[in-house]
Amino acid sequence: QVQLVESGGGLVQAGGSLRLSCAASRSIFSINAMGWYRQAPGKQRELVAAITSAGSTDYADSVKGRFTISRDTARNTVNLQMNNLKPEDTAVYYCHAFILRYGMDYWGKGTLVTVSS
Repeated sequence: QVQLVESGGGLVQAGGSLRLSCAASRSIFSINAMGWYRQAPGKQRELVAAITSAGSTDYADSVKGRFTISRDTARNTVNLQMNNLKPEDTAVYYCHAFILRYGMDYWGKGTLVTVSS
């Protein structure tokens, strides 16, 4: 099992930056994949970025070149650096973890990111 707690959301103007952090309650070495999803009002939840325990990363086309996902194994956190934010990035951002051993997905409660034009 793992608990995930997000932080770092807020209000920012278009073109600005924010850094989201997800703190895990266990060593992230034991988590096969972690990532960030987002859900805008009236839309389905979508993958933003993911990173595996081996360090491989994947990004949605809409954020490539602007967002960077990284891990801090000493602090058991996964971070999402978001640059050049656009109003269409406005959404609730959720931290996600998958542990193959349990075959389970885990979610944080989400953090709101609002980008004003």
